Amino acid sequence: MPHSKPDPLSDLLAELARHAGAPGRERRLPPVENWNPPHCGDIGMEIRADGSWWHQNGRITRPSMVELFATILRKDEDGLTYLVTPGEKVVVHVADAHFLGTRVDRIETGQGPSIVVTTNVGDSVIVGPGHPLWVEIDPITGIPRPYVRVRGRLTARILRAPFYELVDWADLKDDRLILSSGGIVFDLGAVEGLAP
Repeated sequence: MPHSKPDPLSDLLAELARHAGAPGRERRLPPVENWNPPHCGDIGMEIRADGSWWHQNGRITRPSMVELFATILRKDEDGLTYLVTPGEKVVVHVADAHFLGTRVDRIETGQGPSIVVTTNVGDSVIVGPGHPLWVEIDPITGIPRPYVRVRGRLTARILRAPFYELVDWADLKDDRLILSSGGIVFDLGAVEGLAP
């Protein structure tokens, strides 16, 4: 009887299913920072610059699977990103950011006006000390690339439309756009460099 070729992705999903909560329960993030499994190699997982997830050059199109994988994503001190379960750890190649910031909202908190960034995988974070916001300028195109820390060392690149909402909400100070959130002031950059 022929032996079937092992499928690392199926093994990872099976391992994850053993530790996932019951269907319909509120989403809870597993304590991936406490798990220390052996490194199991490279199975061809990647997150491309447009936020799409791929396995061995095939796009993962089920949003529920992407959201599930996002809950066990971790970036370690070695600078590499991994999918982590209690039993195994596999590398994920990340072209830019781990997630996309698809929406921004303004709310009032005990620290004054704050910004909530929502990602393409269902995370929502309040920009502030634990979730800083920064803007990098693409050296080739000169286009601003805004980011926010989501959790651990994982980041989201804020898409253009929500970023320009942030620009609209910002105050002008010495030709720079300044945005307050979570009791912290963030510099979005020079006005001339942020024109849509």
